[in-house]
Amino acid sequence: MIVRRVLAVVTAAALLPLMPGAAEATGRDTRFATFNASLNRNAEGQLVADLSTPGNAQAKVIAEIIQRTRPDVLLINEFDYDAEGAAARLFQDNYLSIGQGGARAITYPHRYTAPSNTGIASGFDLNNNGAVVTTPGAAGYGDDALGFGAFPGQYGMVVYSKYPIDVRGVRTFQKFLWKDMPGAVLPDDPATPEPADWYSAEERQVFRLSSKSHWDLPVRVGHRTVHFLVSHPTPPTFDGAEDRNGRRNHDEIRLWADYTHPGRGGYIYDDRGRRGGLPPGEPFVIAGDQNADPSDGDSYQDAIHQLLDHPRIDGGFAPSSAGATEATTLQGGANATHKGDPKYDTADFADTAPGNLRADYVLPAKRLKATGGGVFWPVSSDPLSRLTGVFPFPSSDHRLVWLDVKP
Repeated sequence: MIVRRVLAVVTAAALLPLMPGAAEATGRDTRFATFNASLNRNAEGQLVADLSTPGNAQAKVIAEIIQRTRPDVLLINEFDYDAEGAAARLFQDNYLSIGQGGARAITYPHRYTAPSNTGIASGFDLNNNGAVVTTPGAAGYGDDALGFGAFPGQYGMVVYSKYPIDVRGVRTFQKFLWKDMPGAVLPDDPATPEPADWYSAEERQVFRLSSKSHWDLPVRVGHRTVHFLVSHPTPPTFDGAEDRNGRRNHDEIRLWADYTHPGRGGYIYDDRGRRGGLPPGEPFVIAGDQNADPSDGDSYQDAIHQLLDHPRIDGGFAPSSAGATEATTLQGGANATHKGDPKYDTADFADTAPGNLRADYVLPAKRLKATGGGVFWPVSSDPLSRLTGVFPFPSSDHRLVWLDVKP
């Protein structure tokens, strides 16, 4: 979740395979993971500066978490984008390639990053407060940008992979317009009688569905290509009665639901103008901070169930952790009123509201066999809990989630 300063159970025994010197996923299993690492900064270029030396405390903790879980293919959300890919390279060279806290270094020969809609000025008053803000970093700029952000690329994404990424076959959907989704749940201005009119006709001509971007990355795993479908829908909050963010979150999730459902993705076009969804039979893994819990939180119309109940997606295996269950007991507050089982939570949000939630997902196609998985959320008595606690600060309010599959 973007915080405006406002699943197999992982027990201590289960964490042993992640300790230094342990073996990686064995056989033909491939470990896919997602991690909202909160490696975003308040100023353009600051992340590059922070990663230019190997001493940034937060980056060291994030790198150690990755080294201990050892994904083969990893999406990092909230990683500021720069056109040269410098931050992505520096994180590998200065952090992942250096063992952290006793963990083994990890190398990803392949990585991918691309522009994000965050922080791109729209030129319109998208929050309808009577002012159009076009100066990056100014108050209100993020609310009028195509995706919330203080500057272009803030809260971006990057993928690291041990397997080759077919860059020529990549499809990105950054510029797909929300209005072009049939039956889009566009927000309505409750002060007018017209339907779905929060955004004017002129605004709908430029307003993009994706708050960051949606990427289809073909990853060559052995002799098979697996499509890594990654995104980071906007949080369904920070709005008003029109629920513009909640509705956008719903339709950002829906894009992958339609893209992977034969016969429903014909309307989708990518940034090169190619139309259509994923061809039937193609294996895929959906990953990302979806900002939507199956039972709790502020989601619009059970948004995540569009994926969990999808006929081509295996939503039956839910990675979990003992640490999440413990956190609910210790923290109380909103967590005590939640309907969902806390062991599936992946994000440690404010105890007043919304409480801890399951926000991050790795969901494989049904034709791929899930063999295991988990959430990196150690219990407080585990020495590794220092990586998710408050020393020297919370590394991220999200936890890394992984799934092992046989492609």
